[in-house]
Amino acid sequence: MPVNAIKVTDKDNVATVLQPVSAGAEVCWSLSEKSVAAASDIPFGHKIAVRGIAAGEYVYKYGEIIGEAVKDIAAGEHIHVSNIDSRRARGDKK
Repeated sequence: MPVNAIKVTDKDNVATVLQPVSAGAEVCWSLSEKSVAAASDIPFGHKIAVRGIAAGEYVYKYGEIIGEAVKDIAAGEHIHVSNIDSRRARGDKK
């Protein structure tokens, strides 16, 4: 299976897609063929959940917290402003 996403650390619960992905397509982020089916179309450079993420759980990308899930997110869902609250450049959240 060709790799079409990047996931840097085991801590990451999202991967970044390296090309546009259609709903139902497999997204593979590892040469060990770890993959998940996309739940919807995902544009180039956007994030996909590589496992289920509970509401309130931190979202990790490249080993860093980038936000907090505002609702339960299923594996394969597009990660965007509709389901996470950013923690970057937010003086009101530490």
